[in-house]
Amino acid sequence: MAIHLDLVELDRQDKSLQTEQISLNNPKLFINREVSWIRFNYRILEEARDLSHPLLERVKFLAICGSNIDEFFMTRVSRMQNKIKKGAVDRRPDGMSAFDELKATRREIIPLLNKHYSCWSDEIKPTLTSENIHIKRLKDLNKKDRLNLRDFFEKKIIPIIENPNEDFAHMFIPNLRINLFVVVKDQTLQERYFLVEVPNDRLPRFVALPSESDTSKTDEKKRKIEYVLLEDVLINNLDILLPEMEILAAYPFRLTRDAEIEVLVDETSDFLKIMQKSLQARKIGFPIRLEVDDSMPDNLREILANIFGLQSYLIYELDGPLGLVDFWQLLKISRPDLKDTAFHRHIPKELSADKDLFKAIEKKDYVFYYPYDSFEIILTLMRQAARDPHVTSIYVTLYRIDKKSPIMDILIDAARNGKKVTAFIELKAKFDEEHNINMTHKLIAAGVNVIYNFPKLKIHTKILLIERKKDKKITRFSNIGSGNYNAFTTRIYGDISYLTSNAKIGIEVSNLFDLLSGGTYEEDYKYLIVAPKLLKSEILKRITREVAIYKKTGKGYLAFKLNGLIDKDIIQALYRASIAGVKINLNVRGLCCLRPGIKNVSENISVISIVGRFLEHARLYYFANGGNEEILVGSADMMPRNLTRRVEVLFSVPDSRLRRSMLENMLNIHLRDNVKSRRLLPTGKYERVMRNSNEPVLNSQNWLIENKGIWHEFTNSS
Repeated sequence: MAIHLDLVELDRQDKSLQTEQISLNNPKLFINREVSWIRFNYRILEEARDLSHPLLERVKFLAICGSNIDEFFMTRVSRMQNKIKKGAVDRRPDGMSAFDELKATRREIIPLLNKHYSCWSDEIKPTLTSENIHIKRLKDLNKKDRLNLRDFFEKKIIPIIENPNEDFAHMFIPNLRINLFVVVKDQTLQERYFLVEVPNDRLPRFVALPSESDTSKTDEKKRKIEYVLLEDVLINNLDILLPEMEILAAYPFRLTRDAEIEVLVDETSDFLKIMQKSLQARKIGFPIRLEVDDSMPDNLREILANIFGLQSYLIYELDGPLGLVDFWQLLKISRPDLKDTAFHRHIPKELSADKDLFKAIEKKDYVFYYPYDSFEIILTLMRQAARDPHVTSIYVTLYRIDKKSPIMDILIDAARNGKKVTAFIELKAKFDEEHNINMTHKLIAAGVNVIYNFPKLKIHTKILLIERKKDKKITRFSNIGSGNYNAFTTRIYGDISYLTSNAKIGIEVSNLFDLLSGGTYEEDYKYLIVAPKLLKSEILKRITREVAIYKKTGKGYLAFKLNGLIDKDIIQALYRASIAGVKINLNVRGLCCLRPGIKNVSENISVISIVGRFLEHARLYYFANGGNEEILVGSADMMPRNLTRRVEVLFSVPDSRLRRSMLENMLNIHLRDNVKSRRLLPTGKYERVMRNSNEPVLNSQNWLIENKGIWHEFTNSS
């Protein structure tokens, strides 16, 4: 759908918006980054409300939405607040200042919160009840259940919580911890206030009531499951904590703190120690949001606001349980009928654990699409490398590492077997810093060479290199992808991974690892495009190349699949391509600051977003290039942080048949999705893609499950 820019819901009176005179620097051509992020979470919430998902999967989306909102306040809102405090006057490409953004995001997020909570109370909770899963209030329980919970309170809660505190000014409230504001009347009939912590960081949020039924004989579907929220257990047993006082009321509240880490680099210090020290600052970050139960009286709310120094626009009244992110716990319920149906992830026969993977990879290249392909292939390759007498070296980048990582065990095993093992661990991976620090210590203790000293750049690229020497010949096996070497996330993230023994690619990957180890920078790459030095300019060159081909031949096409499109220069280059006549299809999962469908500017650009069972995380860039097709895959989105502040790699796929298969069986399948796809409108809002009456139904993720491995049928020798 193409519209004149002056019809966009922005500023209908602005004469400068005549399309013939439009400047590509016009702020009205850009969607605000923060607003785009909030609208992405509306799409996540849509999945929680989608009846086609099994019930507990809907709870999952509800929890994901809650987690994302928490992170938004801890990182994005805190940045806005910091800018305002510092008096920053810089503006986004859309023209908004930090203060403008703060106002705009509050306008956007309040309706999101209302829908988030009504989804729980009006849709999901009643449906859980109909499935014999009950979330109860203590007032609805019988005497026996109350006594059981009182016993739980005395044995499990009292030993781990602090005594109620009246000295509010000197009491520290941890980030995202639920607390109770308790109002009592003492023996002198004086009203007093206490704060009581709810240990939702150490105990399950949902406290299970003992089941009356014999679970060995009862159908799982019929077995009654009952929970009480942890804060309700405390509220109904406050008389134990505050004896000889009359409990008048107790109101839950939850504080969010700034989680941005300021890393002060001292060139004489170990960066590992700097990060450990910096992490302590996150725990005491300044307050950024206060969530309160909407029944809390105004005077009590004002007391808390004054204590935390929060303005009214950072206080949110909620009608329901605080911290819906904790509702992840419900996914542990043993009800397979209320969860997604499991499927076997594909493993080509020649790459099964009982085969020699090195021999297979020397014959041809492979592309994997997780979770439809099995990550076990990479684990098998690494296990064989750890024990193969011909393997001399293993290099790998680690960004987000699973809690019980098989990769860690494999690297340690390889080091003990005399291999040269080098792991590049990113200590600044947000919210995984502490875990990565612990993994660093573990690997160093086992004799692995760990490199982590990158204070100014994040190592976000996902690459693996195995060097094998046989008969005086060195063969390099390279793996380049969009996803982490994480056995857990490869089951729930959609990521592309490329595996090859191509000698030229192996040398380039080896040179890149030399660079990361502190060596010299090699610019003469044929297959790798590396940020921060070359990636942005190379993408711009390729877009410009497509424009030149179109002007010469009348043919041109670009199609990108990525997570975020924010960079102003890239967006302007896409606008110029659209103005020239090049057709552009974009599948942008989350943040998108480009406005499609503006007449004479972006009418040749279509943008869709897909949110479904799996998190769309792959990056794939297609350039028609006059018939000499090029596909880039790798770790980089088109965002300033990826292009200028991180080490990223996009990789030009050398195998022509694999390129064709990736276009037909990956990218085009997503672009044709008419079930989970949402189209971005020029206004910055999204609408459901409507299927034509003669068009077959296509849910891209379901298609990929049903046709998993089809891309392996197109391979040939590289």
